[in-house]
Amino acid sequence: MATEHAKKLKEEKMSKHRYSAKVDKNQPDIVEQLRKIPGVKVQVGMDDILVGYKGKNHWFEIKEPETVSNVTGQVQPSKIKPSQHKLLEHWTGQYSVVWNIEQILAEIGL
Repeated sequence: MATEHAKKLKEEKMSKHRYSAKVDKNQPDIVEQLRKIPGVKVQVGMDDILVGYKGKNHWFEIKEPETVSNVTGQVQPSKIKPSQHKLLEHWTGQYSVVWNIEQILAEIGL
C-alpha cells in the first residue's frame, strides 16, 4: 500500500515538472506585441498562451503561418494535436487556434 502511494506521488511530481513543448517561431513576437498593449496580460506555457484583458481570460494555441491551408484558410487538421482537437470540441470556455496577432486582437475585442 505504501509503495503504491509513493509511486502515485512520484507520478504526480513528474507530471507537474514536464518540459515545455516546442514554441512556434512566431510566438515570441506575438507575446512581445501583446505585452506592449496597456491592460493586456500574457502568461505563456498554457498551450500556448493565456491572455487576460478587461477581466476575461482568452486561451490561444499559436501555430506557425505555414500550417495554414491555402485552400481553406484554416490550420491544417494534421497540424493540430489530438489534445488540441479535444479542447476545440469539448472545452466550454474560450480556446482558439491562431497564427497571427490580428486574430488574437479581434478575439479579445481590440
